[in-house]
Amino acid sequence: MASKLDAFAKKNKVKYFLINFTDLSGVQRSKLVPAAAIAGMEADGAGFAGFATHLDMTPAHPDMFAIPDPDSVIQLPWKPEVAWAAGDLAMEGRPVAQAPRVVLKNMVQTAKDQGYRLKTGVEAEYHLIDADGTGISDPRDTAAKPCYDQQAVMRRYDVISEICDAMLGLGWGPYQNDHEDANGQFEMNWDYDDALVTADRHAFFKFMVKSIAEKHGLRATFMPKPFPHLTGNGCHIHLSIWDTKGAKNLFADKKGELGMSALSYTFLGGVLKHATALSAITNPTVNSYKRINAPVTASGATWSPNTVTYGGNNRTHMVRIPDPGRFELRLADGAANPYLLPAAVLAAGLDGIANKTDPGKRLDIDMYAEAHKARGAKKLPVYLIDAIREFAKNKTMRAALGAEFADAYEKIKMAEWDAYSRHLTDWERDATLDC
Repeated sequence: MASKLDAFAKKNKVKYFLINFTDLSGVQRSKLVPAAAIAGMEADGAGFAGFATHLDMTPAHPDMFAIPDPDSVIQLPWKPEVAWAAGDLAMEGRPVAQAPRVVLKNMVQTAKDQGYRLKTGVEAEYHLIDADGTGISDPRDTAAKPCYDQQAVMRRYDVISEICDAMLGLGWGPYQNDHEDANGQFEMNWDYDDALVTADRHAFFKFMVKSIAEKHGLRATFMPKPFPHLTGNGCHIHLSIWDTKGAKNLFADKKGELGMSALSYTFLGGVLKHATALSAITNPTVNSYKRINAPVTASGATWSPNTVTYGGNNRTHMVRIPDPGRFELRLADGAANPYLLPAAVLAAGLDGIANKTDPGKRLDIDMYAEAHKARGAKKLPVYLIDAIREFAKNKTMRAALGAEFADAYEKIKMAEWDAYSRHLTDWERDATLDC
């Protein structure tokens, strides 16, 4: 069989390929492979030592191979002699069950077997900060309410337009760019697509934004809460279930409440039912819980949830119904793994469909001002350790995503929590040095 990537290289004058995978902590790993060797890599994969990454492996594990998916290949707009391809991890001829892209592909197949096809779009917010990471890169971006600030967005025109031009050239269908609610914060939106396509683009988007920012002497961060007084970086995911051909939106129903079908509400019921466990994946870092459980920010609102509720076109809830035929899950943040995010949401939603889970009554209230009216609503985890424990005891989510993945993910996340807990902070010294 002819090598698709070899043909791509010759057609597009590509000299090197980045054969990429994303590990359990969301870190992107790659090998830089010369185009002359890409045919062999497409057949057999590029070799990695799993222990050297954030995967649950030891130095005794055999070689792990990332087999590049030619359908995912993207030529770097800012360095066109290089192309990027997402890889599926394999070891001794079998898929690595804990690998995030493998987890998503398995969930997509599970949905397909049931007659469903997930389509998603993401809103990946980020900050442009100084190259040394110390503060907002634009010293004039100081307004208390900087959202949609025309002057501020145009001061970063060179960076934003280069990223948007790149997405236009790649055919992603970007349609708007804006300065977000925090100083130095931006959001760029592009068209939704099948879950795996969006996940690959999400991973590449983070790589691209960071690379182009560096090119301009800046640093981009998707950190959930980089500044305590400012709104954090969310990663809202918009989702809908279609038939397997992708022709009919099964979430849409003109006669349904808010234009949503009965099927969509059972999917939503599953997401709400498993929300506390889901948060271990949608909000995967210690820092994540300083965004979803934050005090009011300088702008007057955090724009993030802390309670498991849903509403109509109302951004104060964990789930919003902005239009007929789709949901927006506002829980996830910028640290969310591009592959595990849709996989986990799909797992929760499919369980809701299977069990016809009732999401309960929609709450048309301002959750920031009237949360006391949401009697009985579950609270989201306060800390990462709470979320890990919720995930660990959720048999449904563990089974759907796979025991090997679940065990590995819990182990990696517990190690992160332990490392954080062992860290001595200035607050501790200030509060207890005189005890």
